[in-house]
Amino acid sequence: MSRLVTYRRALTWAMEEEMAADPNVFVFGLDVPDHKRIFGSTQGLVERFGASRCFGTPLSEEAMTGVALGAALSGLRPIHVHIRADFTLLAMNQIVNMVSNLRYMTGGRLQVPLVIRAIIGRGWGQSAQHSKSLHGVFGHIPGLKVVMPTTAQDAYSLLRTAIREDNPVLVLEHRWLYDVPGEVDERLQVPLGEPAVRRIGRDATVVATSWMTIEALKAAEVLAKRGIELEVVDARSIAPLGIEPIAASVAKTGRCVVADYDWTFCGFSAELAAQLHARCFGALKAPVERLGFAHVPCPTTRPLENLFYPSAVSIIRSVERLLDLEPTDLSGESFYSYEQRFKGPF
Repeated sequence: MSRLVTYRRALTWAMEEEMAADPNVFVFGLDVPDHKRIFGSTQGLVERFGASRCFGTPLSEEAMTGVALGAALSGLRPIHVHIRADFTLLAMNQIVNMVSNLRYMTGGRLQVPLVIRAIIGRGWGQSAQHSKSLHGVFGHIPGLKVVMPTTAQDAYSLLRTAIREDNPVLVLEHRWLYDVPGEVDERLQVPLGEPAVRRIGRDATVVATSWMTIEALKAAEVLAKRGIELEVVDARSIAPLGIEPIAASVAKTGRCVVADYDWTFCGFSAELAAQLHARCFGALKAPVERLGFAHVPCPTTRPLENLFYPSAVSIIRSVERLLDLEPTDLSGESFYSYEQRFKGPF
């Protein structure tokens, strides 16, 4: 059965379904049951399942992640919510030294069915301490799985898949996506490690993560007016990475832009570009281009933020360079954004 819901409602729906099906599933974290309910994504859970399965925590990320790990080792399936991905840095000892290693170190005798939800994305001048994505950092760690759902369907399906996993999964959610509606089929299962082709094209491939998929689709729409057809691939899963469909797209078009929602240096875009150069060298008509955050701490003011974050315009200019085209006149274009729907930081 399919219905039209927002990204935030899809997240709630996924947790409702899994909590109803399995009494071992519970959700907790700072401000999870407060009146704002993590951008509304935990709305109604405490009313339906009670305060023992949906509850708030002290402001102590390291300790609370330890609680989540202990619960997972005890046979429960915790969903631990961090309001900002930046705050997971306060729990790195637990995540990197404990959560990621224990199944390997025990020869598989211990399972760690733990989901960590963390919100990423710009808005309200959040500046350097509230702007990180960190998927490249966590994707670097063996034993951790990392996904970045873009659509409402993926928010629903990938979160349900993550909750059922017997390994730790980080689910990174861009806050500008929360208001984006989409059709969600509750029967559709999306496994970890599979990218999604969002638009078919012939001239160049744009591989995007999270919000950059929205920007890539807008860029494709603009360039189509010039007869340039972009193929847009949403990576969706950082670790495991489904490289084969991405490589097949790049081999077909011969050109690629990796539009990542992170810094480019030592990041996911570098890893993906390296793999694509190795797999598609004979088919590439130009080196893979990479787009990401400017290599500085995130600024606070809106004009500087607009320079810091890549956009549809960045993608258009990058594709034009790859195709040796004159710059497109963008004066008549309206580059939409969901930022006006953003209601506050929490």
